[in-house]
Amino acid sequence: MAMLLDSRGAADEAKLVARSLKQDHDAFGQLVERYATVIVNLAYRMVGDRTEAEDLAQDTFVAAFKALPTFRAESKFSTWLYRIAANKCKDWLRVKRPGQGVHDVDIEDVLDDRVVEERTPERLLSQQQVAAQLDRAIQRLPPLYREAFVLKHIEGLSYEEMQEILGVNVDTLKMRVYKGRLQLSRELAELKET
Repeated sequence: MAMLLDSRGAADEAKLVARSLKQDHDAFGQLVERYATVIVNLAYRMVGDRTEAEDLAQDTFVAAFKALPTFRAESKFSTWLYRIAANKCKDWLRVKRPGQGVHDVDIEDVLDDRVVEERTPERLLSQQQVAAQLDRAIQRLPPLYREAFVLKHIEGLSYEEMQEILGVNVDTLKMRVYKGRLQLSRELAELKET
């Protein structure tokens, strides 16, 4: 989900950033509360481990606090924070490269959240299992494809927001998302046949 703020929320955020720049830890704590869940979820989607994701989110906020004087209000605070989190995840992936399992899921079924179905316990369990399988399948994507896929399809960012976060041009990002989807589709089609 993209982190969109209305004009009042943006003004409030700007005040919190200004107070944080003056070493107001309470103000920065409010920013952490506002974005903690989103950053943990982004990290989890990138690295596939909840504990590591929580550690990476914490590292992200520590790095953001230390680098706050370099924040230029030309971009949104959330975009800047996403960039830091994405870089922390990339660094972790370069070092760790966790192993992955084998899964069976149809990506189109998971991504199409517009379909409303009956909420039976069996259906809810099935949805949780499919989501877990998709998470693990995403982990098998090469890091560049995974990063683009997660930001676009999981976090719901526009290509322009992704460009600002990653510093990569829109055409390259579109190609990475496309190749990520293609690889997932092929892999999932093969698994479905077995």
